[in-house]
Amino acid sequence: MLDVQKNKSLKPYNTFSIDVDADYFAEILSEQDLKDVLESDLIKQQNLLVLGGGSNVLFTKDFDGLVVKVSIPGISNVVEGNEVIVTAGAGVIWNSLVKYCVQNGYAGIENLSLIPGTVGASPIQNIGAYGVELKDVFKSCTAYEIATSEKRVFNFEDCHFGYRDSVFKNELKGQYIITSVSFRLSTSAKINTQYGAIQEELKNKGIDAPTIEDVSNVVSEIRVAKLPDPSTIGNAGSFFKNPVITKDEFETVKLAHPNVVNYPAPDNKIKLAAGWLIEQCGFKGVVAGQTGTWKNQALVLVNHGGATGAEVYSFSEQIINDVDAKFGVKLEREVNIL
Repeated sequence: MLDVQKNKSLKPYNTFSIDVDADYFAEILSEQDLKDVLESDLIKQQNLLVLGGGSNVLFTKDFDGLVVKVSIPGISNVVEGNEVIVTAGAGVIWNSLVKYCVQNGYAGIENLSLIPGTVGASPIQNIGAYGVELKDVFKSCTAYEIATSEKRVFNFEDCHFGYRDSVFKNELKGQYIITSVSFRLSTSAKINTQYGAIQEELKNKGIDAPTIEDVSNVVSEIRVAKLPDPSTIGNAGSFFKNPVITKDEFETVKLAHPNVVNYPAPDNKIKLAAGWLIEQCGFKGVVAGQTGTWKNQALVLVNHGGATGAEVYSFSEQIINDVDAKFGVKLEREVNIL
């Protein structure tokens, strides 16, 4: 029997540690649990919010409705020559999946080590870091339509992946709940060390021929050095997307700011480093009431203990306005605001 709780605190379920309540709360441990919820009268009467690890959300008020916490476990794999299809339940912690794959020699997601959140959120966000995106290894995902409780499998083409984007954030937003994701990995590693920080750390360690374990370890060390641990200080990782602009727009920015940090992006565009833009506006390590930016990475907004979601949101608005005034570039929040 599915347990639905009333007036549930969501503080333990969001990495910002914002203290808000949900009218109703249900934890999903299986596809049958999900079907039970979707076919219940409760879901027809309430606003619905689906939570994974709560690492990409900022609550600005109590949630008036039903929160469904997806905690479906399990990892399995099928080996076919050099290819490995790894399937994980939507509730599996993302970094637990990365560790599983690295330990078994399944290459492809080692650069995505220590990204917070759960497997179910990974295709929604098209998570990425250090030269790799989820779409590079995605095979398919299983999801249930909220309106009909019918099961559907989405393949790569169905998902319309973009930079930190997918069909689940656009035309199908709020229509499906993902229960499992399958990844196309390999037992024959193609090591990706194109990011300078990875190359530098490997060089410092004297590693000339890195394994996927070496890459995973180095990426983890870089992230730990840059990012605060949500268990000790509330945060949701990178709060803003790295802005992608046209070459003409880039030339305008570069003319006024020759040292602007940039990278090539698809479709002949240029990606700017949001953290660098924010830091140039003087926000790195700033404390504003109970919120602020992290001392080692201006891209990360933090809760120093008692911040409200509204306070964090207001501070983020100040950053957006200052970056726009200085660079003529409009930052976009990566975190979902509720």
